[in-house]
Amino acid sequence: MQVLDREASHQRIILDSIAEGVFTVDLDWRITSFNRAAEEITLVPRQKAIGRACHEVFRAEVCRSECMLRRTLATGRPVRNKAVYILRADDRRIPIRVNTNLLTDIEGRVVGGVETFRDLSAIQELRKELNKRHGFDDIIGKNEAMLRLFSLLPRIASSDTTVLIEGATGTGKELVARALHNNSKHCKGAFIPVNCGALPVNLCESELFGYAAGAFTDAKKDKPGRFALAKDGTIFLDEIGDIALPVQTRLLRVLEEKVYEPLGSTKRIKTNARVVAATNRDIEDLVRQGRFRGDLYFRLNVIRLSLPPIEERKEDIPLLTEHFVSRFNHLTGKKIMGLSPGAMTAFMLYDWPGNVRELENAVEHAFVLCQDRLIDLKHLPGQMLPGRDAQSQPAPGLTLMDVERRAIQAALIRSGGKKMIAARELGIDKNTLRRKIKRLGIQASGTG
Repeated sequence: MQVLDREASHQRIILDSIAEGVFTVDLDWRITSFNRAAEEITLVPRQKAIGRACHEVFRAEVCRSECMLRRTLATGRPVRNKAVYILRADDRRIPIRVNTNLLTDIEGRVVGGVETFRDLSAIQELRKELNKRHGFDDIIGKNEAMLRLFSLLPRIASSDTTVLIEGATGTGKELVARALHNNSKHCKGAFIPVNCGALPVNLCESELFGYAAGAFTDAKKDKPGRFALAKDGTIFLDEIGDIALPVQTRLLRVLEEKVYEPLGSTKRIKTNARVVAATNRDIEDLVRQGRFRGDLYFRLNVIRLSLPPIEERKEDIPLLTEHFVSRFNHLTGKKIMGLSPGAMTAFMLYDWPGNVRELENAVEHAFVLCQDRLIDLKHLPGQMLPGRDAQSQPAPGLTLMDVERRAIQAALIRSGGKKMIAARELGIDKNTLRRKIKRLGIQASGTG
């Protein structure tokens, strides 16, 4: 008896020295052992855990539906590195990574199961801290141009200077404008976005500056414009390059004198709204064509920020994808962990003509279709998955290098990023494929 007691004590010492949580269950799912790390992670004392059903201690969302230990006992196969969430004794939801295996006696008979688990909270917090370094407000990235932008934004936000944001459609110009507003002294006021390109010429002036009763036939009473609504806040003039020339003249006066007159009124109204403008067009070219006032351009162009398209910041795609997966998990209540290697390869190789907005839409599309833990190729929009037929007919005007690049990209997508399989399909050696990937500047995800 003393030998057995010493052996049990020795086993407990060994288990308590392990950094990972370890517990065992019998065939009735009752906990039979619970080490010190398991106590520290769950905040459940060993004496309260022993003898209880494991789902009562861990309270994970998978306990009832897809219990890892139940799967192991049913199939005889261990589970490796499965990420799940549990509820600690203090009701805090934390992420853990789980491994399971069968528990057998000296005669090889299954007597229960064993599970080891590691607390991922510190890793999650580290990732959040890393994202803070790689972002400003709701904008994220680790591309060199984006990091330079993040270093400038706090100083720009603290000033009242007019800002002009340049960038292709979908690059996040409004996000930058909102970030400037949220971190400025105008943050307690309203943020008023105006799509200048969507405003009819005959309504643009009244929309921006408002009108007085009697200004025109249907003007029964005074109506404030967007500048009035943005009082003490920020007015964001999106697609400023599309604004009509007559309105440009009035806008110049607002920027220079900080006053405006509603349509049909002689009353001068003072504004202290900060002006942030944005465009996807070449304003300097519009000035040369006589379609944009040069003096207004120079008045807007005090601080100019340029946002790169995704094709110039492909290293940001995994970070952006993780950000949108987290957002849609919150919005939909799903628990999707991320993208499979094949889906991430498709994301890395796609051209993203719609930039960040298209990437966000692609993740949302995948969330609608995905019922699994990982987003896979079958969940992605069709335009991201070029078929063999499309690849076999090169578009006119492509160089030989372009054709080669497209063929390699398509093969990598079909192989889920596995270079060995892609090389076999292309009929070349794996090392040759690696050299071509490097020479052609192809950014591929995955291994093998």
